[in-house]
Amino acid sequence: MAETALLEIENLHAWYGASHILHGISLHVNEGEVVALVGRNGAGKTTTLRAMMGLMPKAEGRVRFAGTELLPLRAHQRYHLGLAYVPEERRIVPGLSVRENLRLGLVAAGSGIEEQAAIDEIAETFPRLKERLDQEGVTLSGGEQQMLAIARALIAKPRMILLDEPSEGIMPVLVEEMGMLFRRLRDEGRTLLLVEQNVEWALRLADRAVIIDQGEVVHQSSAAALLADKDIQERYCAV
Repeated sequence: MAETALLEIENLHAWYGASHILHGISLHVNEGEVVALVGRNGAGKTTTLRAMMGLMPKAEGRVRFAGTELLPLRAHQRYHLGLAYVPEERRIVPGLSVRENLRLGLVAAGSGIEEQAAIDEIAETFPRLKERLDQEGVTLSGGEQQMLAIARALIAKPRMILLDEPSEGIMPVLVEEMGMLFRRLRDEGRTLLLVEQNVEWALRLADRAVIIDQGEVVHQSSAAALLADKDIQERYCAV
């Protein structure tokens, strides 16, 4: 294992009731690296993220983040360590403005960052949100809500961000904007673990790729190598 590993997962198992979903997942993400976690629907990708965040009914194995064992911790304690999560369903809070939803990101992370400065900075990163700070968050378009969910995760400057299907159901123009944002974050040295059904898009953003199939890791390589290997993509990622 590389000494620079920020996240280390070893032999991770997870269950929904009697259903055994993850069967010994092992992977790592280095500091400053973007890793794409890909595979077919139902392969266990989202379950892997949920287990990392303490959102599964039962999980066993080892998950270490910045040297701390995560599985004994509650979900909010994992946020406080600097591990942010953007779920596929976005979870924009009804009745709250864009500004208030952003504020929740600071509260959830237990951040001591000055609120107005943080909102001003994140608004510069997301021009679409800057124009809508006082608009109710749930009235944004689907793509803009996804941007808000990502901004809410970024605002407290986490050490690592977990992203679950960020391009799902988004207009192509916003997918392209999101890709530009992720490239900028990568160039800034941010650490991302990206679950994505749009495999080619994800591989063009990532440094490395991990394929999960039926709850097991079946392939790991550079993203460029997997992008060039259409046979493996067809075998494990084709819908």
